[in-house]
Amino acid sequence: MLDATHAPTLKSWVPSANQPGTDFPIQNLPLGRFRRAGSTEPLRVGVAIGDEILDLQQALAAGGWSAEAQAWLAPMAAGDLNAFMAQGPAARKGLRAALSAALREGSAQQAALAPCLVAQSAAEMALPCQIGDYTDFYTGIHHATTVGKLFRPDNPLLPNYKWVPIGYHGRVSSIGVSGQQFRRPKGQFKAPDAAVPEYGPCQRLDYELELGVFVGAGNALGEPMDMERAEADWFGLCLLNDWSARDVQAWEYQPLGPFLAKNFATTISPWIVTQEALAPFRVPFAHPADDPQPLPYLDSPANRRQGGVAVQLQVQIQTAQMRAAGQGFATLSSSDFRDAYWTVAQMLAHHSANGCNLQPGDLLGSGTQSGPQPEQGGSLLELSQGGKQPLTLPGGETRRFLQDGDAIALVGRCDAAGAVGIGFGPCVGTVLPAV
Repeated sequence: MLDATHAPTLKSWVPSANQPGTDFPIQNLPLGRFRRAGSTEPLRVGVAIGDEILDLQQALAAGGWSAEAQAWLAPMAAGDLNAFMAQGPAARKGLRAALSAALREGSAQQAALAPCLVAQSAAEMALPCQIGDYTDFYTGIHHATTVGKLFRPDNPLLPNYKWVPIGYHGRVSSIGVSGQQFRRPKGQFKAPDAAVPEYGPCQRLDYELELGVFVGAGNALGEPMDMERAEADWFGLCLLNDWSARDVQAWEYQPLGPFLAKNFATTISPWIVTQEALAPFRVPFAHPADDPQPLPYLDSPANRRQGGVAVQLQVQIQTAQMRAAGQGFATLSSSDFRDAYWTVAQMLAHHSANGCNLQPGDLLGSGTQSGPQPEQGGSLLELSQGGKQPLTLPGGETRRFLQDGDAIALVGRCDAAGAVGIGFGPCVGTVLPAV
């Protein structure tokens, strides 16, 4: 899975890409859509490199590409990342190699491409592609267990959890990119001691720390993906915050699952980190020996060997009071995607197992990624023990659930011995008062 694009000695002619700790060294090369801030330019696809963006529309016009690379770049220049995704893994790998060669030190294309750089600080980011469908999974077993204990102390995990990747269909229209601001949702909820429910602003607003998976070429209706195809097909990952109205959720979710509690906002990071960039951070996957082992359609030697992805995750908060005082974000919890109970390939294979057709740019949420320790909860529902134990923030404020003005930032980082670390960029959302 590793090739010359992953070499730890590889450097870029873009100076900021060589800075220690950057999210976007030349070993990353994530894709996103942007325009220059304040302009009405059509969106086009760019590549994050250091603190710059290589504008692929201008890069194509600058020349110096092979005929094959020109064909890969053409839909990107038009802002159509979905059309590129539809070309499958060979195009994804080939373009990565071409971009790596063009951006590395000593590249013959440096002089032509240098004017094609746009500072990230001068860009307005959009959703990285057109998202046709969104499905949220529940692969975080530590989250599922902790939340289950709040409601079913003697039976936290339902019988199907260790057999099948659980998911529900979400709402595409309210997905926004980092920087999203949304109104506190309203809904119907019922206090345990109340005779009747009430309608009003959510009182138990929460975040959920997740990763998003983008589908690549997908599959035709009626033609399921097997594990080998599912592994080859997924395009890349982003950070994803699945905002949740816990009081609304508790009242409405039976018998058909989440509805108004989940459809008001979902925030993702603007850059898709491709699966090739994640190759150095793949890890073995296995269910505990005492647990049910995956059924054959969810199992493969490759998935056991390297189906997991080690992504170190953090949740950070900045309250309105902190912002007014000039204070930055404070960390609430940390966890790792390697602890997920199901892999990315298993999510795609199961989603398509009944013949469901996944399409280029479809988004799958991983479910909340909590760690095994109580302080590693990926939501306030866990960290506050269902609202019973408030968290004390550095400035003395407390939180059981989110208040108006709170901003939540998700952070993702991959590091491994012998590899250059990569990151995911920002994923920030802010709660505004209800209308």
